[in-house]
Amino acid sequence: MKQKAIFAALLLCTAVMLLAVPALAQHQRVGAIAAPELLIPVGARDMALGGSSISTTRGVEAMYWNPAGLGHMNGGAEAMFSSMSHIADINVVYGAVGGKFGSFGNIGFTVKSLSFGDIAYTTEDDPENISGRFYSPTFVTISAAYARPLTDAITIGFGVKLISEKIDRVSSSGFAFDFGVQYDGLVGVKGLNLGLAVKNIGPQMQFDGPGLNRQAQTTSGGRPSEYMLLQAAQFELPALVEIGLSYDYTLTENFIASVSGSFVNNNLYFDSYNGGIELSYTFDDLKLYGRGGYSSVPQNQDNEIYGATMGFGIGYNLGGVNLVLDYGYRTVKYFDANQAVSLKFEF
Repeated sequence: MKQKAIFAALLLCTAVMLLAVPALAQHQRVGAIAAPELLIPVGARDMALGGSSISTTRGVEAMYWNPAGLGHMNGGAEAMFSSMSHIADINVVYGAVGGKFGSFGNIGFTVKSLSFGDIAYTTEDDPENISGRFYSPTFVTISAAYARPLTDAITIGFGVKLISEKIDRVSSSGFAFDFGVQYDGLVGVKGLNLGLAVKNIGPQMQFDGPGLNRQAQTTSGGRPSEYMLLQAAQFELPALVEIGLSYDYTLTENFIASVSGSFVNNNLYFDSYNGGIELSYTFDDLKLYGRGGYSSVPQNQDNEIYGATMGFGIGYNLGGVNLVLDYGYRTVKYFDANQAVSLKFEF
């Protein structure tokens, strides 16, 4: 009975992948997407690996990269806080909690928020902001995920996201689904891991609100001018299909090297190829990590703004609670580099 359930889950995953890839491949429109914040990475560890770690991402931070990773929690519960300086002085704050619920599986919740600071309020009548008014957009994504191991090797996960965007007096909302699988010990090779993920699958989003009202006059009927609502266009979510492999090699008893790579198909952008390496050394209650990675978009190399990544991590067991502090750095063309700091508690 258990083998039938495993086969059914793998068959479902394969079907989703086969259906999603042709649909995504039909669209290669650079830009023109809804909710671009869904593509902003979270978690210093995975960012430092160039986004190549969908087969090895673990715990609550995995809910962004591959929800199946939530099924690999080191303790009975986890909590994480992460902050990243993004381009154009945008700050990204991410918080997540998750817990194990016995044989039922693992459940987690996340909140991701973007801080833009104050932006000058300009209009057709006041293009220079003489009024001195300011506004700040509010972009928030709330998500929930469920994951559980099917066997010692196979873990599956599902996630749902609620998206909210507000810019002054206009707003937009939507939702999206994620699905992921991780397979440890692929084809019986210890240390060889496979990750599959389909992310951001959902309906189009559209802005609406009184901020779209404009004073206009009809061309017939002799009616006086009045406020009319402009119809905003609808845009698709940046749906992704990702597949990745990694290999863990034990150099010594306490020294492990992990090499990872992934391929990303985006319905509204060019395909990308990611690679990364992580070195970890353990002694007593302390773990040290060194990481590096790179993301390449061969079809858009001249205009791609993101480049090499690097980072480090420190883990320490403090009386039964594991504390993990990670730092990630990503080079950015034209802007200051992205820097992320994450603090995770494993109970």
